[in-house]
Amino acid sequence: MAYQPLKQMIEAADKAITEEDFDSLMAFYADDATLVIKPGLITTGKEQIHKAFLAIVEYFNHSLVVKQGAMQVIQGGNTALVIMETVLETVDAAGVASSMSRRATYVFREDPAGKWLCVIDNSYGTELLGAL
Repeated sequence: MAYQPLKQMIEAADKAITEEDFDSLMAFYADDATLVIKPGLITTGKEQIHKAFLAIVEYFNHSLVVKQGAMQVIQGGNTALVIMETVLETVDAAGVASSMSRRATYVFREDPAGKWLCVIDNSYGTELLGAL
């Protein structure tokens, strides 16, 4: 089961987001990965995902801290569905701290060399159904 390597990988990606190290973050994504920026807005490809993260941290006043809670991994062959709690902590321009929790879904694919790469990054999880 891919649970431990994926958990460590997601924690490292969260650290890269928190530190705004988006060049390192791109190593976690497949070339054809898709990121849900917000309900109704997605982007595909590492270049576009990199640009999206620049806009995301700007939106959150460069205060975004990403943490993970409970995690479930369902693996079939070289594909894994990760369902987990994602916690976002921010501070707005007025200095007011806030925290939000999401039930995120991520899809990972294992490449021929055995490296797991994120192909779908959906921190909104099933909340997307409410956007229909």
